[in-house]
Amino acid sequence: MNSSLRSENQIETTTSYKFQKEILDDLKSNPKKLSSKYFYDSKGDSLFQKIMALEDYYLTKCELDIFKNQTAEIANLINTESKPFDLIELGAGDAMKSTFLLEHLVRKGANFTYMPIDISANILSVLKTNLNNAIPELNIICLEGEYFEMIEKAMTISSNRKVILFLGSNIGNMEIADAEQFCSKLKRKLNQEDNVLIGFDLKKHPKTILRAYDDPTGVTAQFNLNLLVRINHELGANFNINQFEHYQTYDPINGACKSYLISLIDQKVLIGEHQIHFAENEPIFMEISQKFSPADILKLAHRSGFDSLSELYDSKKWFMDAIWQIK
Repeated sequence: MNSSLRSENQIETTTSYKFQKEILDDLKSNPKKLSSKYFYDSKGDSLFQKIMALEDYYLTKCELDIFKNQTAEIANLINTESKPFDLIELGAGDAMKSTFLLEHLVRKGANFTYMPIDISANILSVLKTNLNNAIPELNIICLEGEYFEMIEKAMTISSNRKVILFLGSNIGNMEIADAEQFCSKLKRKLNQEDNVLIGFDLKKHPKTILRAYDDPTGVTAQFNLNLLVRINHELGANFNINQFEHYQTYDPINGACKSYLISLIDQKVLIGEHQIHFAENEPIFMEISQKFSPADILKLAHRSGFDSLSELYDSKKWFMDAIWQIK
């Protein structure tokens, strides 16, 4: 075995072990949970693309409205003094929204390198191919892995000023306290002139929010259940997905939109050599999609060490992209 192949196998083994350990730890906890970061294998990527295309899934459309119609304003706010910078996108996915910004910056001759970060090697590969074809002049360095590890790697690659994109209301995939901790940690990784652009889904009519996360066609349910399918394939588990059901909630007071998988029967599931018991009607907490008010967003910025530089809204004022700078 040559050294490069051996290294690839070691990485794959380490990744598989980490996946198994986190899945087992989460399912042995009380209450049971699963990490939403593992939704995105190749099938999960495909299902999420379908979710974004759903009529009731407004988030993508709202943020796309901002990036299509306020592109020049975003570019002017982040491309300060025309200094070289690195544009780092956390959880880049297919970069559908940020592509408008990338095209504008390249067209204006901005001196920057695009560094998409994603845990999915599959989506990064597709992204790089698509961007090489669409914007051949774009400098792009793909970074596969966890956010903060890859930000640290980006810091070693170049000393340029950093602009962080965290779009799609991914910040909402954390409890409020965790979001504050995340933003505080992000601030500590950055330097004084760096900027952060974060997408926030705003509080609105509860039925509008619930329709976005519990579509009648069942795509969102498939997306959540696909994680059980992934665990079956990668960890040798024997989940019967027909014995679990997607369940969605939204609290209009605190803005927490949460999804669960409910065990429909009393059952035992094997994950390799490990046995996990599920009681009838027992939930697995899958994901939170936190919604914010403008006051919530300002409070989060200040508590985590940022000042708000600008707030950009879509035409319905259902979504905000906030641009922050370090205090």
